[in-house]
Amino acid sequence: MGKDLSTIAFAPKDRVTYRHKVRRCLDVLAQLLDAAAFETTEGRTGLEIELNLVDDDGRPAMRNAEVLTYLADPTFQTELGQFNLELNAPPRLIAGDGFGSYEQEILDSLRRAADRAGKAESGIVLIGMLPTLTPDDLVLANLSENHRYRLLNDEMAIARGEQFRLDIRGVERLQSASDSIVPEAACTSVQFHLQVPPDRFARHWNASQAIAGVQVAIGANSPYFHGRRLWAETRIALFEQATDVRPDELKAQGVRPRVWFGERWITSVFDLFEENVRYFPPLLPIMTDEDPELVLSAGGVPHLGELRLHNGTVYRWNRPVYDVMNGRPHLRVENRVLPSGPTVTDLLANAAFYFGLVRQLAEEERPIWSRLSFANAEDNFHRGARDGISAVMNWPSLGEVPVTELVRTVLLPKAHRGLDRLGVDPTHRDRLLGVIDERCRVGRNGASWQTEAVCAAELRRGLSRQAALHDMLMRYWALQQSNEPVHTWPTD
Repeated sequence: MGKDLSTIAFAPKDRVTYRHKVRRCLDVLAQLLDAAAFETTEGRTGLEIELNLVDDDGRPAMRNAEVLTYLADPTFQTELGQFNLELNAPPRLIAGDGFGSYEQEILDSLRRAADRAGKAESGIVLIGMLPTLTPDDLVLANLSENHRYRLLNDEMAIARGEQFRLDIRGVERLQSASDSIVPEAACTSVQFHLQVPPDRFARHWNASQAIAGVQVAIGANSPYFHGRRLWAETRIALFEQATDVRPDELKAQGVRPRVWFGERWITSVFDLFEENVRYFPPLLPIMTDEDPELVLSAGGVPHLGELRLHNGTVYRWNRPVYDVMNGRPHLRVENRVLPSGPTVTDLLANAAFYFGLVRQLAEEERPIWSRLSFANAEDNFHRGARDGISAVMNWPSLGEVPVTELVRTVLLPKAHRGLDRLGVDPTHRDRLLGVIDERCRVGRNGASWQTEAVCAAELRRGLSRQAALHDMLMRYWALQQSNEPVHTWPTD
């Protein structure tokens, strides 16, 4: 925002001024919504893919600045850790050959990135959590060289007032503590963006919340952290705990966490922005020069920088996004529940399932959120993260049902119809949803492949846990290059 963040320090009055500015931005957002000023195009999508840099031995390579210099490509950006990168695929409609163009462009970008990373003695792996990470890798010295990350870390550490503690109980248990938020850098995700008009936003967000548990169950790819087998999608638990600025006393008082599933179905996108302003104090009170009321009264489109920045420090699993493109404001649902990888094919199959299913659910006369309680949706989310593809979901009219059965018999046909509504080429529709169907039929996703491979290395070949994790990662990395979906990979 045009400020030198390396020397910035916040005074108490800065937070008060910023809070007032955020509330002014919220009032202007309400006026924009009332004036029907938003872009109404549906079906425009975007993808953000987070990547891990590794050396030849599969260890994290702290070289993202060097790799980005070699790339000189604005579609690649830093992420929190020096071993992270993010690829932003240019947004597009998925009608017709949209998925085909996504796949070709992402594969080309990744090949180019791998070539440039090689100049920095690094390679690129798409995986939910790098299993060769150690506590010594996740320290403040390995934070990316971006002053905003350091500022965010410092403000969250001050808000916390004590160490960030992890206690993840899965197949095994992990307890640890950190002075910083850097352990969150282990969480390597993919985000799906879906542009929707304001009058249909609530239906799409509610649908996204309803299926979050199903998404993470069938897409899980993060079973190991610090040598322990934890949840199928450990990334969920780690992100929730590694950035939790609430000490125990505030948790006991019911203060809401910044990594948040939410607590109710909504009727308007305004509900989400208003909750973010009402419940969460500012973390980064960085001001812009824009006067949003003045811009709006002059017939312009305000960027609402303070509201957008504040919104970006509340980590909803389905986040509302306000943005301006080509002089017009628009709204997006940012779906943040899934890990990166295992392959581009798997990633796009997950995207096709999400975009198609949400579109169909948003159209239904008796919507799923009128029959599924929000508490059950949240419970399904954590069941899916914990148990992965073997999870059991609670679903209206079916009760307790295996997620693979729910997907194959109920949700895939809906996703099929939703992709038809979006005009997706039937060839791409059938191929990508076929990957989801086969993944569920075989019962293998990224997380289950990783655990099968590690168990085989330990039990059949007598490797230690660390050696088995290294062996698994090197095989995973090689198989990833084939772009064949993970359910087809051999485990022994």
